[in-house]
Amino acid sequence: MSAAPEASASAGAAGAGGARVVAIDGPAGTGKSTVSKLLANRVGAQCLDTGAMYRAVTLAVLDRGVPLDDPKAIAEVMPGVDVDVLVDADGTNRVFLDGTDVSDRIRTAQVSAAVSAVSAVPAVRTTLVALQRKVSQGRFVVVEGRDVGTVVFPDAGLKVFLTATAQARAQRRHLQNLDLGQSSDYDEVLAAVNRRDHLDSTRAVSPLRAADDAVLMDTSDLTLDQVLDELTRLVQQRIGAPQ
Repeated sequence: MSAAPEASASAGAAGAGGARVVAIDGPAGTGKSTVSKLLANRVGAQCLDTGAMYRAVTLAVLDRGVPLDDPKAIAEVMPGVDVDVLVDADGTNRVFLDGTDVSDRIRTAQVSAAVSAVSAVPAVRTTLVALQRKVSQGRFVVVEGRDVGTVVFPDAGLKVFLTATAQARAQRRHLQNLDLGQSSDYDEVLAAVNRRDHLDSTRAVSPLRAADDAVLMDTSDLTLDQVLDELTRLVQQRIGAPQ
């Protein structure tokens, strides 16, 4: 990630310091992606959507017909998967898989249903954590995901754990699907949210949990502006970023 109009990084880098990192974690449907992008814009940072990277690998697994219940087979795919992230001048993340822009394809319901199983494979996480650190190295970034504050950047300048009720998160995802022109059933989305919560919180590698020093924020009954105002205050307090 660079201050230039576009920056690019590929997997396989060393770690980076986290003093200028805002780590935003939480389960699916808490609005992490939207909040992170808007927050980064407010405080003059760049935003990195780590979930998009896991979705890209998941898409690669699905495209190759690899069984989701075979961690060994998924791990064997990783050396041949080329995931790349470009950050445009406006902060938009574009994700490429094997040289093709898959920013839209990774948002399908099929990928959403499979990403937890793929993300739980140690080889996947090892590769993508290295990529996340490389892309963020030496930059002021807002990084969102599920293990940013606990694994990727345990020394982040600010760690936030967003949460909301399963019902509130399912409703948001349901409306998001409809806005994207996808068919959506609320009950099915709620079941998927609960299933993903269970998978993410019980996986052996980097389970979903709040870092001990994270600020917990329940967004169930908060407006987007309320969330952003509080996060902006915290960034200015902990990192000293300008408004």
